[in-house]
Amino acid sequence: MEGAIRPWRRSDSADLAAAVNNRNVLDNLRDGLPYPYTGKDALQYIESVLSAPPDSVFAFAIALDGRAVGSIGITRCGNIHRRTAELGYYVAEPYWGLGLATRAVCELCEYVFANSDIIRIFAEPFARNAASRRVLEKSGFRLEGILRANAFKNGEVLDMCMYSLLRPEGI
Repeated sequence: MEGAIRPWRRSDSADLAAAVNNRNVLDNLRDGLPYPYTGKDALQYIESVLSAPPDSVFAFAIALDGRAVGSIGITRCGNIHRRTAELGYYVAEPYWGLGLATRAVCELCEYVFANSDIIRIFAEPFARNAASRRVLEKSGFRLEGILRANAFKNGEVLDMCMYSLLRPEGI
């Protein structure tokens, strides 16, 4: 079975735009992404991750049959948190429920722990996003707590969950 993640290609911009240009996907992401999300927006994102410092941003396409059907990234934090990093991901709606996100999370976390000095990876999904929470739990992340009234999205105050995965012993 092929891996779920691969490096971004500039030719992925149309597939990326199609994945993100969906309210059901955007409603589970942080604000800041334009809507509608165009091929130009996608290409700018791909260019930014391809030119990012290699030890601070680990960003990949989630792929199925060679096509980009989602995005996943781990971004290193700074200052005293420089060995901690934040995970974010999404999959295009037609591919929900296929296990792609879980495979991608496992692959990327393993890659980051093996290729960096990061000791802790965390994610903060909205508490209502049961599917994303399940992805993290199936990938070995532990729920550390509920961040009450931690976000304002689409006119609504939302709770978020703090999940973390620690570097395995010996890596």
